[in-house]
Amino acid sequence: MDIGGTKVSFRLVLGAGGAEGEVLWSSLARWPESSADVADDLTVLRTRVKELRDASQHRFAGVGVAVAATVDPSGRVVSWPNRGSWGGLDLLGELRSLFPESEIVWADDGALAAVAEARAADVPCLVYAGVGTGIGGGVVVGGRLLSALSRGACELGHMIVNHGGSPCTCGRRGCVQSEASGPATLRRASAARGVNVSFDQLRAGYLGGETWAVAAVEHSCMALAAALAGIGELAAPAVHVVGGGFAAGIPGFVDEVGRQAAALSRPGHPVAPVVPARFGGESSLRGAVSAAMGALSE
Repeated sequence: MDIGGTKVSFRLVLGAGGAEGEVLWSSLARWPESSADVADDLTVLRTRVKELRDASQHRFAGVGVAVAATVDPSGRVVSWPNRGSWGGLDLLGELRSLFPESEIVWADDGALAAVAEARAADVPCLVYAGVGTGIGGGVVVGGRLLSALSRGACELGHMIVNHGGSPCTCGRRGCVQSEASGPATLRRASAARGVNVSFDQLRAGYLGGETWAVAAVEHSCMALAAALAGIGELAAPAVHVVGGGFAAGIPGFVDEVGRQAAALSRPGHPVAPVVPARFGGESSLRGAVSAAMGALSE
């Protein structure tokens, strides 16, 4: 299960270990856009889990959950600016009520995505950035996550890359998330065009070379490139991987991040290549499957 800022995705896999297995069922549900009540979101979640159970006669030995929210070690949501009503929710308790017979493993969505992408690329050191409603990330060094799965995340989205820049939902200014996320890019494009811009309009405008769209996307790519270059100085990854639904939906987005990152190289210390995620917007979901199968070590 991948619990994101705008949607929740499910995948039922039959397997005995590792990230592979026979996919028996998949589903995606979007959260109610107009709702500010966590109860409405939980109704969506419970409905889809019931559909999952109705679609399968199997016992769920393990449930892996990728979470975009900040969750404390006890499984309670500390904060989630993109869905503020989730604050204080006993997420682990809710999951246990939905899957009482299962071992539940939950972790930050960026961390799980990083693990999935590192295994697919077969490299020991990798930086992952997921660009969507927010920006998540994960760093794998020597084959292991930089931070323990159950104790926190690599908050790439809250690296400050533009002091005094756009306000972030975390209360600061100039975070990568406030400069380069999907909503941030759309707000910038809308301001430049003078009317609200949808994702499809931004995509078409960028492909068509419209100034307002190109400038908005390039700003986001520059902010993300700066963050990757900074992390690279510490982690020395073999590759930077950019995923997430927004990045995957804008053709050329990852290439532009790569060009901007390469321009930030210093003599003798080139910034590692930037490549698109192998699993597109499903990297976190793939990582959750690995977690469910017990393939992750803490």
